Amino acid sequence: KTLLGPTYGSPIKQTQVLPVKTTLDLQRRYLVFINKDKVGLQILPVDGNPHKTCAIVCHPDGVAGMALSYDGSYAFTAGGRDCSVGQWEVNLSALEAAVSLGGEDLTPFYGLVSGGREGKFYRELEDYFYYSQLRSQGIDTMETRKVSEYICLSEVPYVMRAIGFYPSEEKIDDMFNEIKFSKYVDTGKLIDKINLPDFFKIYLNHRPPFGNTMSGIQESFKVLGYTNSKGEKAIQREDFLELLLTKGEHMTEEEMHDCFATLFGLNPEGWKSEPGASSVKGSKICLKEELPDEITAEIFATEILGLTVAEDSGYGQ
Repeated sequence: KTLLGPTYGSPIKQTQVLPVKTTLDLQRRYLVFINKDKVGLQILPVDGNPHKTCAIVCHPDGVAGMALSYDGSYAFTAGGRDCSVGQWEVNLSALEAAVSLGGEDLTPFYGLVSGGREGKFYRELEDYFYYSQLRSQGIDTMETRKVSEYICLSEVPYVMRAIGFYPSEEKIDDMFNEIKFSKYVDTGKLIDKINLPDFFKIYLNHRPPFGNTMSGIQESFKVLGYTNSKGEKAIQREDFLELLLTKGEHMTEEEMHDCFATLFGLNPEGWKSEPGASSVKGSKICLKEELPDEITAEIFATEILGLTVAEDSGYGQ
């Protein structure tokens, strides 16, 4: 499974399961963690509920390590440059109260998207989910529509992309396996469909926790590109196409053509290779009019993908 963990400004550095005092306490377990400057609690099992975790600053200049008392009543943190040790009392009832106040079922998760349950984003997600049912049944069919609470697994990537999350093929396989085997231990059966509440949780747990940012694209161009005359990191058009066809989760030429045809509003049937030219070489020639000689991260995000770059270096749909 992929699950949204505690997000408090920096990755988790160390974790320990809180010791229990009695066997009755085994019914509810807790995780104590530290990151760069905080110590926190997380209710187990992790499920992405943001109310099941809390954290406070323990060492502003950085925490070096953590230890727990034998009975789980206290956590001890050691600072780095501050040369100090802190003793923290563990108050589980306060965390449990926060979980209760946060609501049940999907209520805690609605707050993780813009506008919540009644917001524009969730309304669009509902629309795309049910449009997906129509798509899987055939857009032009005259047969009676079968209204269902589920969509088949093959539709999951399309709905994800429609709402602005573009998972890699590896990530898609992870989501498929997570859904298919979600009830296998209890029933011995594989799941081949998913309802809207479960889809919503899958989306929240798999999407980038801090959203999409230009810095991620810029970092890729730093690795793959060169510094042009303007001091920007760029990739030559020919190298860019070669990367798409040969590196990572590479595309076939047909897939690449279809993608560019969609992005530029062109007819896929119009992509033709010159007589006698290899397919790769032909695609380069065909794209000369649509792609600039060199491509920067900004050109890639705004002119090719058509994304809107925000002032905080994030980007939208």
